[in-house]
Amino acid sequence: MSPEHGFELRNRNGEPARPRRRRVVLADRRRTRQVARTMSELEEQTSVGEVLVQHLVRVQLRSALLLGGAVALVMLALPTAFYLFPAFGTYEVFGIRLAWLLLGVLAYPALVVAGYLCTRTAERHERDFVHMVEQ
Repeated sequence: MSPEHGFELRNRNGEPARPRRRRVVLADRRRTRQVARTMSELEEQTSVGEVLVQHLVRVQLRSALLLGGAVALVMLALPTAFYLFPAFGTYEVFGIRLAWLLLGVLAYPALVVAGYLCTRTAERHERDFVHMVEQ
């Protein structure tokens, strides 16, 4: 409470507590108007907002297809390599055949990493979209 009410806040040492700092931010009115105009175009689904959203969807689809293609290429290349070169299937690592190790064990962590990368890129595209809209 304040000294006007008959007492004031004190810290652990018994000294009067300093008032909390307040952050004062001056708003840039011009920028706020631009953001509001772009946000209203998105909300009202105008042609400009539609183009912006279509661009976001296109960018996210492209990155997902590229990553999915890379994963499919690697996952299909491994069995093909073992089929074309049967000698690879006879190698053993830690007592486990290389084919089982690559296709049965290491494929799952690779898919988890691919999912993580896909999520990160989608979030990055969304952040870029929001940043573009706010400018």
